[in-house]
Amino acid sequence: MSNRQQFNPLSFLGNIIGGGGQQQGPPSGPPFPSGGGPPSGPPPQFTPQQSATTQQFGGPGGGAQQFGPGVGTYAVDPGAIRPCIGRYVYIWLRGGFAFWAWLTFVGRQSVAGYRWTGYRWVYFGIDRRRIVSFVCY
Repeated sequence: MSNRQQFNPLSFLGNIIGGGGQQQGPPSGPPFPSGGGPPSGPPPQFTPQQSATTQQFGGPGGGAQQFGPGVGTYAVDPGAIRPCIGRYVYIWLRGGFAFWAWLTFVGRQSVAGYRWTGYRWVYFGIDRRRIVSFVCY
């Protein structure tokens, strides 16, 4: 008998998809750098006013950048919104939707954290291109 193992394509596929048939639980820890959860209480009890320019850190600033001349697609720069991780942030989206959030992750193409529904925090993630402006406190 040979010491060579026979190749089983189903076990190989199982290793790629889910660990070779072994039961695996969710990854340990959250998938974002700060590892934080939502704040223990509600956000501030006021709604910030959106100015004509993108806002950041409670004042006007250049937190959004335009992609290409004449192109109407904007995205909040990750470097501008990253300092809002672990702080209350009010976000305005395309289409007029706006909400309080508590960010836990800022990536190249998306942000994630917790959104205030009016009575509780729920986890969310969104493409940065949908964010028109923001202000964090």
